[in-house]
Amino acid sequence: MKEIGEKLKEAREEMGVSIEEVSEDLKLRPSQINNLEQGNMDAFKDIFYLKYFIRDYAKYLGLSYEDMVDDFNEYLFDYTSKISLDDIKKVQKKSPKKKGEDSRRIMSPYTLERKQSFPVIPFLVISVLVLIFAVIAIVITNLPDEDDFKETNVITMNI
Repeated sequence: MKEIGEKLKEAREEMGVSIEEVSEDLKLRPSQINNLEQGNMDAFKDIFYLKYFIRDYAKYLGLSYEDMVDDFNEYLFDYTSKISLDDIKKVQKKSPKKKGEDSRRIMSPYTLERKQSFPVIPFLVISVLVLIFAVIAIVITNLPDEDDFKETNVITMNI
């Protein structure tokens, strides 16, 4: 992670841009820019946001953001593969479980099960269309026929 931060810092310094300018342009705090450049991953609560910060900062500096994200993914893989099972078990024991939560389930944005909800909007659209067609059908069937408009022979009587 430090190597990624060093690349970002070198590119920023070569461009002659200050940390304040970068933070203003990217809508990040200067401390976040400093932590990125120092490779301080622990300063960020969520690694997904950290990845996006690296990507956006690399784009801003004109670096190959795909390569920077790939480097970060490799670092993250190496970092997480070194975590022992004992450490993982310790964290699992410390983390409070929610009521009814199965501790064996893996919770991640990629494995979360989404609740199926009733598709309200499509149902309403279809209902309105059916209602409109029903009204049109009633109006059309109650229109007068051609025969109703034909002239009728009128018989007149002279008195």
